Amino acid sequence: MNKTELVKKVAEENGLTQKATAAVVDSVLNTIMNSLAAREPVSLLGFGTFTCRHRDERTGINPATGEEMTFAASNTPILKPSKAFKEMVN
Repeated sequence: MNKTELVKKVAEENGLTQKATAAVVDSVLNTIMNSLAAREPVSLLGFGTFTCRHRDERTGINPATGEEMTFAASNTPILKPSKAFKEMVN
């Protein structure tokens, strides 16, 4: 499912227009991204917790050339699913 399909499904289930639903979905996603950028975790009861994890600089090998290369330090968003979410998927 992509974002357009998500918006369409949510709009149908709630009797809203796709334009209004798209605005809400965009707002929710932007709020989650902005919170993670500010290093604030986002917990959604029954879904999971989004956090941001720091990855230190590291070295690796380019498989095509065998040359050693450096990967810069970065922050990676992580989703830890809730127990209910895990049970539903399994």
